[in-house]
Amino acid sequence: MSQLPEYVDGLPNICGSESLIEKTVRASADRPVFLPESRVDFRSIRAACAIALHMHQPLIPAGGHDLQTAAIISNLKYMMDNQGIGDNYNAPVFHWCYKRIGEFVPQLISEGKEPRVMLEYSGTLFHGLRDMGLHDVFDALKNATCNPDFRRGVEWLGCPWGHAVAPSTPAQDFRLHVKAWQHHFAAIFGLEALERVRGFSPSEMALPNHPDTAYDYIKTLVDCGYQWVMVQEHTVERPENGGGPEQKHLPHRLVCTNSKGETVSIIAVIKTQGSDTKLVAQMQPYYEAKGLSRWELAGKSVPPLVTQIADGENGGGMMNEFPGMFFQVINESSGTDVPMMNATEYLEHLFAMGIKVDDLPALQPSFQKRIWDRFKPGDGPEKLEEVIAGLKKEDSRFHMEGGSWT
Repeated sequence: MSQLPEYVDGLPNICGSESLIEKTVRASADRPVFLPESRVDFRSIRAACAIALHMHQPLIPAGGHDLQTAAIISNLKYMMDNQGIGDNYNAPVFHWCYKRIGEFVPQLISEGKEPRVMLEYSGTLFHGLRDMGLHDVFDALKNATCNPDFRRGVEWLGCPWGHAVAPSTPAQDFRLHVKAWQHHFAAIFGLEALERVRGFSPSEMALPNHPDTAYDYIKTLVDCGYQWVMVQEHTVERPENGGGPEQKHLPHRLVCTNSKGETVSIIAVIKTQGSDTKLVAQMQPYYEAKGLSRWELAGKSVPPLVTQIADGENGGGMMNEFPGMFFQVINESSGTDVPMMNATEYLEHLFAMGIKVDDLPALQPSFQKRIWDRFKPGDGPEKLEEVIAGLKKEDSRFHMEGGSWT
């Protein structure tokens, strides 16, 4: 299943086999991975919905005030060992949240249903869970991820290893976070599972809007083999008028140009609304999708995809309400004209219809139209900073700090 050891000298295996990781990702890039096993009749459905669960626990120092010698443990371990403090009593429920999709998906598929869920776990969470000896989490997730009978139900999304936020992380460091997560994931779940990771879920849904930072960010994702990225609806704009996306439930092309005139693009899947976990806990995307019909894209009739992501463990809604609602919606939607789908599965169906990436409408990070109105790409970083400074003087609301889901 895996050609890489999960640990090397007691540390998570996050580097050293970059050439193997890159070769694995590149070799499978043009091959559909979910389409051959999909049970969705894409030409007859009206609409579809997708949910993603973001899971993260940071690593923290423990055992003394000297940070040079203090042990590094998961915040979850601190919670588990100190359940009388604050809301640390949630730790056992968090443990279940990290494991339960690995049980839900096989159960539902075995019952003849078609569950779909996208998962994003940070590298620090992976390490923390393993360090705590919570091997049951990995056993369950591996079954849902690697078993050919169940893997169509789960799509893993890449992310920065340590929950790095793109607008405020140096580009070189961010690239290392992205590569480290791919390396670590392959060491846990295997190279074949890594081939199926096509989408990227940024920490906090953060999208840089400074032209040079945004370019570096998307260039990193493309260089690492990612084919699409999830974005928050209010962090992007249409290049022609600076307005928000019109057809939010269709994929777009996120186009980023830097001060040197270099351009890079990637498919963008839009997450609508804010960061309210109840949107996923109560399966809002399904009920919104039920009210939609097929839209036109590049002269073809296609089903819209309503997409949401939320923390997979935080809040009473996700801890308590989500399981029942997830089962209810899967039971109701399976085999109907409004099924649940994962984003890569949806995109592969779309392209199988003859839709091309260039057919997708273009977007760019927010506030950039005001820059391009005054700045010619290629005029260099110094001129760009002059333009940005001028725009900030004119409008206190103008900023280059990026956008997120909060």
